[in-house]
Amino acid sequence: MKPIVVSGIRSTGNLHLGNYFGAIKNFVKMQDDFQCNFFIADWHSLTTHPTPAGLHQNVRQVLSEYLACGVDPEKATLYIQSDVPEIAELYMYMNMNSYLGELERTTSFKDKARKQPENVNAGLLTYPVLMASDIIIHKANLVPVGKDQEQNLEMARKFAKRFNRMYKNELFPIPRPFTFDGEDMVKIPGLDGSGKMGKSEGNAIGLVEDPKSIHKKVMKAVTDAGPTEMNQEKPEVIQNLFQLMDVVSSPDTVAHFDGLYNKCEIRYGDLKKQLSEDIINFTAPIRERFNEIEKDDAYLAKVAKMGAEKARESAAATLAEVRQTMGIKRFF
Repeated sequence: MKPIVVSGIRSTGNLHLGNYFGAIKNFVKMQDDFQCNFFIADWHSLTTHPTPAGLHQNVRQVLSEYLACGVDPEKATLYIQSDVPEIAELYMYMNMNSYLGELERTTSFKDKARKQPENVNAGLLTYPVLMASDIIIHKANLVPVGKDQEQNLEMARKFAKRFNRMYKNELFPIPRPFTFDGEDMVKIPGLDGSGKMGKSEGNAIGLVEDPKSIHKKVMKAVTDAGPTEMNQEKPEVIQNLFQLMDVVSSPDTVAHFDGLYNKCEIRYGDLKKQLSEDIINFTAPIRERFNEIEKDDAYLAKVAKMGAEKARESAAATLAEVRQTMGIKRFF
């Protein structure tokens, strides 16, 4: 048996370069070596109360982007969270064994409560429980996870251990974080001069974004007044641009602009024009494939149906064991 992997992306907008290099590129590599379950977390996105039309369009967008990036529904189980109702049932059971104090102490809840004080809903509080249910419903061994989700994965581990202990049954494997090493682990900076690229930060370049929009964003990226000494260390805002160039440009291009910087001859306008052109060229195949897929209702329906069937088969088997373990048995 191949190790079981679970990972999801919330359906809250377009995927960006950070998503691609931080996760999706590696998901495509993992498809052959692991039993992969990749899902679109539309239930998680409900905590911000999207409009019905917006929610559906976002799910369609992310599903199409996954496929355009090379996630193969024949190799991986690619599904929409709400197409697997077994997750919601397990979520309810796991809520019974989760405690208010531990949920209120999670960093993600405190951060969200601070950012949206007018909308501190129960879904925000129990987000780690739903995330845990997403993972353990497939008896996952490994979860690719970023820094911002490490605590929630630790909560999932805690809930799995607690269930096993309470019911004296090692039903759930304890999921471990899966981190990509070396060249596979790439953190993509945003265009605002600090931090990582993120949808919520407004500093991201979408994988299928219009070339004119990409060019405009890159040309507005934060820079400084330029180097004043030969071979001086690059400040963060400039290093960020070079880091972006490292992943989308040729080594010769990076070396050319690095040399100009070291000789104090760099012109940031030229660097940004080149970076913009290289990002547009890099994303062109994804954008073209997306434009084909997103219009193909029959193909998207086929992929979603196939993913739901595979995911539900796995989820139903786990849920049957959970019910039996908890003593939930029918009289008919």
